[in-house]
Amino acid sequence: MHFGETETVAPIEPSTEAARRRRMEIHQFRFVASDMAVAPTRENGRKRQKLEKTVSVKSYDIKEKRSKLERIVSLPLSLPCRSEIEMGEKTTTENKETETNALNLSESASISSNVERQGVSECPKFGMTSVCGRRRDMEDTVSIYPSFLQEKHEKLHFFGLYDGHGCSHAAMKCKDRMHEIVKNEVETAGEARWKELMRRSFTKMDKEVVEYSKGAGGSQSADCRCELQTPQCDAVGSTAVVAVVTPNRIIVSNCGDSRAVLCRNGVAIPLSTDHKPDRPDELTRIEEAGGRVIYWDGPRVLGVLAMSRAIGDNYLKPYVTSDPEVTITERTVEDECLILASDGLWDVVSNETACGVARMCLRSGTPGSSASANDVTPTAAGQRSSDQACTDASILLTRLALARHSSDNVSVVVVDLKRGL
Repeated sequence: MHFGETETVAPIEPSTEAARRRRMEIHQFRFVASDMAVAPTRENGRKRQKLEKTVSVKSYDIKEKRSKLERIVSLPLSLPCRSEIEMGEKTTTENKETETNALNLSESASISSNVERQGVSECPKFGMTSVCGRRRDMEDTVSIYPSFLQEKHEKLHFFGLYDGHGCSHAAMKCKDRMHEIVKNEVETAGEARWKELMRRSFTKMDKEVVEYSKGAGGSQSADCRCELQTPQCDAVGSTAVVAVVTPNRIIVSNCGDSRAVLCRNGVAIPLSTDHKPDRPDELTRIEEAGGRVIYWDGPRVLGVLAMSRAIGDNYLKPYVTSDPEVTITERTVEDECLILASDGLWDVVSNETACGVARMCLRSGTPGSSASANDVTPTAAGQRSSDQACTDASILLTRLALARHSSDNVSVVVVDLKRGL
């Protein structure tokens, strides 16, 4: 070292037992702070203020969500809806994408309702929600045509819900064509009964889907994954539950495991019965036709399809048929609402619970429930929904299904039978 120069030497901490323990305590403190996401306090307190502001905003969001849902159902959220809110607030990396896709109704909704301008003032109030949920692909479709037909001075209203499997194009074809086929059958049927004409309609729809599927390899768009599989897509089908609502009757035709339920004076009345392969009469029919029901993650036709009736599925005929079961229900003054939904709802929500939720929404006095029939509010997709109370009911039922961990697409249609007809 030259004269006049100085050298700064870092102090060396003595390697004593006390010093080593103190270093371990510091490291432990830093680990806890990182795990709990607590920002270290600075003298100016800026980070602490920012943290407190974030926590208060998040708490407000939770309270606001609960308050909004409480206003819809007129009940405190001690129901499964509470778990849905808590589930929606998760921020873990592994669940972030799944929860966003499942609960973001405004972005995931695939609304296919079609409201004709003529006769809207005389159509029943309705609302619908259709979400992909936790599935990779969206295969549910919904078609709604109020006043789609006038017969003997009575306007008929069409509500259809289709849950596709194998691919979405069978359900899309049903959405585009089923109401037209039913309309044509009614106009040309003469004195034919509803059961006969609905069966003919489903048979014609099935033939169109089969023919359409055979040409899928050359005619489908690029977003149809059938084009990536085989030139002919016989392994594609769809459920179909169709309700034609008249001033005096509700005609429901069902093929598959989607379902229609009527809420009458607080009592849930099923208007359709799911076509499951292990249903005694369906099992007998399949075996008499030469087929078998194999239990592979539940009962399945030939170990493949988890329903015994469907539109399409040409490779499983005649064991899987498109012949629907048709029920005709006379309307009464005690009828409150009609619910159509795919099995994404019914797998986790009972008929009674669904009717209870829809009933409370319609009776809760939300602004939409007191609006006139001419008031039409825009939906997430820019289309038109005729009643906010019914829409709230469909959204809440969808959220309830997701909160109960439904892994399927969820589609719900709620029709208010108290007004508008």
